[in-house]
Amino acid sequence: MNAQLSLWVEIPVAILLVCGSLFALIGAIGLLRMKDYFQRMHPPALASTLGAWSVALASIIYFSALKSGPVLHAWLIPILLAITVPVTTLLLARAALFRKRMAGDDVPAEVSSRRTESGS
Repeated sequence: MNAQLSLWVEIPVAILLVCGSLFALIGAIGLLRMKDYFQRMHPPALASTLGAWSVALASIIYFSALKSGPVLHAWLIPILLAITVPVTTLLLARAALFRKRMAGDDVPAEVSSRRTESGS
């Protein structure tokens, strides 16, 4: 495929790809530097997610410019990322907290789902 794209398309795509790879690298370094599982969850997840969003946005711009119109299938990556990452992070955190509680470690108390009668 010999497609020529405008410099105005190539520059943002290149910047987004470089930023995305830098964010992914920062997330990987953060994962190595943090000592505790709960410390490892938040900052690297944010950096890696931002990196994936940057790469997905670069893909959207590139393929939309290549086809001369909006490409909808490239939007699936950020949409699925926005849905699955928070849910997965919450489930992993709850599982780790449950394991620490079962091991008898010092963790925050469990939050009751019932409302107290005196408060309502």
